[in-house]
Amino acid sequence: MGPEQMTVRAIELASTEPRERCSQCPTHPRGVPVTVCDVHPIPDTTKVDLVCHYRGCSNDGRRPEGLQEVDPPHGTCELGMLFAHAAWLEAASVPAFLRLADELREHGAPERLIQAARRSAADEVRHTRAMRELAHRHGATMPEVDIAPFHSRGLDAMCLENATEGCVREAYGALVAGWQARSAHDAEVRHAMTAIAKDELRHAELAWAVDAWASERMPPTTRERLREARRETLHDLRNEVERHAPPPVLVRDAGVPSQAEALRLVHGMAQLLA
Repeated sequence: MGPEQMTVRAIELASTEPRERCSQCPTHPRGVPVTVCDVHPIPDTTKVDLVCHYRGCSNDGRRPEGLQEVDPPHGTCELGMLFAHAAWLEAASVPAFLRLADELREHGAPERLIQAARRSAADEVRHTRAMRELAHRHGATMPEVDIAPFHSRGLDAMCLENATEGCVREAYGALVAGWQARSAHDAEVRHAMTAIAKDELRHAELAWAVDAWASERMPPTTRERLREARRETLHDLRNEVERHAPPPVLVRDAGVPSQAEALRLVHGMAQLLA
């Protein structure tokens, strides 16, 4: 979870000063904006290593439909950016789960699934508070959450979002949260992520329970579309991890998986889904 970076080696630039964005920035696979570009001159040459930092994170969890991207907080450290962005994503998950609860009721789902979705929304409120406090500790403020108005949708559309954002990305988020709970050098981060990891695991279990319930009411062609959506999302997730690496400070202090560690987590998920 957190900012990512990509290095474009040995290119010519007119200036070696850091800038908010440059014309050479590679496109992030999910369209995540660049936060800043660092330029490192290569000795005895006229070329530089250009390191472009992105605000995104691989374990975006249950992003609601219509979530508007925001600019990162300026003038803060990478840890502050990480926790402010995490708080923003946690806050955005609250209406996502409330919408899921409403849609489950509308489609006649069991009460246990409806209540689990509402309980998950309450979990995300606590997660937002925890991440916001960590962000403030590092001088950052959580951006405002802006989501386009929800519209009524059918069972298929609800389940497609659940398959990608819940069954895959939320499940990966639970793995990353558990990793952070064990690996972060910062004791406050370990404490916060220990509680969050348990909740996120329940959220992933809810996603799969919703998938199982809905699958019984769908024709084989629709079930196959959901399976294919999960496979594609997992493939996208693997590509994101392969193309972007978290800064060392996030690996050390926040326990964010390194690129190699994240790849192992994705590989393990792929084996389970297979």
